[in-house]
Amino acid sequence: MFQVLKQKEMDLKGFDMSNNIILRVEDLHKVYGALEVLKGVTFSLSKGESKVIIGPSGTGKSTLLRCINRLTQPSSGRVWLDDVEVTDHKANINQIRASIGMVFQDFNLFSHLQILDNVRIGPMKVKGMSKEEATKLAMEELANVGLADKVKAYPAELSGGQQQRASIARALAMNPKLILFDEPTSALDPELIGEVLTVMINLAKDGMTMLVVSHEMGFARSVADEIIFLENGVILEEGPPNQLFLHPKHNRTAEFLHKITELYGETVK
Repeated sequence: MFQVLKQKEMDLKGFDMSNNIILRVEDLHKVYGALEVLKGVTFSLSKGESKVIIGPSGTGKSTLLRCINRLTQPSSGRVWLDDVEVTDHKANINQIRASIGMVFQDFNLFSHLQILDNVRIGPMKVKGMSKEEATKLAMEELANVGLADKVKAYPAELSGGQQQRASIARALAMNPKLILFDEPTSALDPELIGEVLTVMINLAKDGMTMLVVSHEMGFARSVADEIIFLENGVILEEGPPNQLFLHPKHNRTAEFLHKITELYGETVK
């Protein structure tokens, strides 16, 4: 909860001061030399909310996620996680990242560690859990994603879908306030996509706060509370799925959704 002075400061900036707001992104820019990737992105995310970011390749979607947890340093703009400004140079970024789960498209598991160790290493090293506590937690999270029988396997012994589910379990083991998903199914064979999406759907139903970059329109339409259409570094349109799919405000939104649905389909099984 914000202190009174922080509340006044944020109220002046026009944000909804509901206690349920977990993430605030204000006027975020990212420039690489002469290339401006993000051109002033502003939005917020409430506790238990799922938002899906869509848009063409190269439009800044992954950069936006990486700026939120400062894997990439924004050029300007501000990000808050609860009452902590992530973009403040004095912020304890390691502590902040412990509260923001990140699931990458290429899994990012430690290849030399068994799956159990991949999941329990964070709680042990970052949160100071005992090995026994971290093991119990890791086993629970691996069971939750359907990998209870794979705890002694190495990443190379798992399918892509299993590796991605292990990555989700690793993020969950840190008890994050929200999880960022960066195209979590893009590296998977088509027959493995469903098993990862099913885990994500269950997380959304259980109230996990999620910000997802994805081209899976079925997932976006059935799970997202809101869809953000990002193009050329700006939010062109945002709103509930039915609004964007059935009554988009911009012709470009309708054109993109038609093309992406034709290409990838929209059914979640």
